Amino acid sequence: MSYLISDEAKDLLKDVHEFCEKEVKEQCKEYDRSGEWPKDIYKKAIDMQLQTLEVPEKYGGPGLDRVSVAALIEEMAKADAGFATTISASGLGMKPVLIAGTEEQKERACRRITEGGFGAFALTEPGAGSDAGAGKATAVKDGDSYILNGRKCFITNGGVASFYCISAMTDKSAGTRGMSMFYIEKGTPGLSTGHEEDKMGIRTSNTCDVVLENCRIPASNLIGSEGQGFKTAMKTLDQARTWMGCVATGIAQRSMEEAIAYGKQRIQFGKPILKNEVLKFKIADMEIGIETARQMVAHSLTLMDKGMPYTKESAIAKCYAGDVAVKAASEAIQMFGGYGYSREYPVEKLLRDAKIFQIFEGTNEIQRIVVANNTIGKF
Repeated sequence: MSYLISDEAKDLLKDVHEFCEKEVKEQCKEYDRSGEWPKDIYKKAIDMQLQTLEVPEKYGGPGLDRVSVAALIEEMAKADAGFATTISASGLGMKPVLIAGTEEQKERACRRITEGGFGAFALTEPGAGSDAGAGKATAVKDGDSYILNGRKCFITNGGVASFYCISAMTDKSAGTRGMSMFYIEKGTPGLSTGHEEDKMGIRTSNTCDVVLENCRIPASNLIGSEGQGFKTAMKTLDQARTWMGCVATGIAQRSMEEAIAYGKQRIQFGKPILKNEVLKFKIADMEIGIETARQMVAHSLTLMDKGMPYTKESAIAKCYAGDVAVKAASEAIQMFGGYGYSREYPVEKLLRDAKIFQIFEGTNEIQRIVVANNTIGKF
């Protein structure tokens, strides 16, 4: 994606590449094994202000267009998908505020990011995954406050966030029209984190429960108006899906690069295995899928920057790139043969990392429903 970005962004891309090669790529192998959150790596990333990439220039961000940010995120994903997910999810945590918040809320959330924090978006609940409108967390108005109760699960950055955008029902009888969205800062009494997931992949990304127990917040922390939360959440996911497609594209690119490097040096029957046409075709199919995914990500982000509709395109980008990442990683393992199944080599990790991109931010089955509904229209 580097050929689509400005010279200024290319300079930053070079810095990100060097940082990821020196500080992320090899180091994250051990963190993948231990499951420990690599706070030293993230501290260095914060020193580079990588967590601010999606902060608007008005609020202290770098002022990059979305395609340029995507090139940087893809570069991070090639080094470690969990690292890229953490950085990208910090932008996800801001999105409800940027979409529907007040000026004061926008300034506060962005300031938390520029000061070195992370954001988190808390929508999913134990009984409300794909069916986000089935959430049971509640928010009850009490004078100039709201009191929130409930449990969120699978929250990216949940244990490391400086603030959260959290959905809760203000009118349980109204279905999705009874959902509202709230801004809550870390350290608020009644807000805590619970079970931390021991995940299959993206193990350098923190994922945990967020618990609300009589959590009292000012009424001014309501994002938008009561009943607007589901709409805000869906707009947030419309944007987030493209970014996850971007990370998935980075995984696929790394998978292909590893397969090519190994295929050139692995000798069987007196010649490098990549001399075999059947393996060349695997690489060709990887490249076709990766470049298509990359262009779909860039197309969706360009529509966002232009203020044009992008719901369908974002779903396509996420769905297609997620499938491409899983296929590319699986094919890379096949090219490595038995070594591909060994943890001594990087490709088995790539497949473990890739799988979640067919699941979170809306499963790929949900993405296909979104694409179909937007293609067919109402009738």
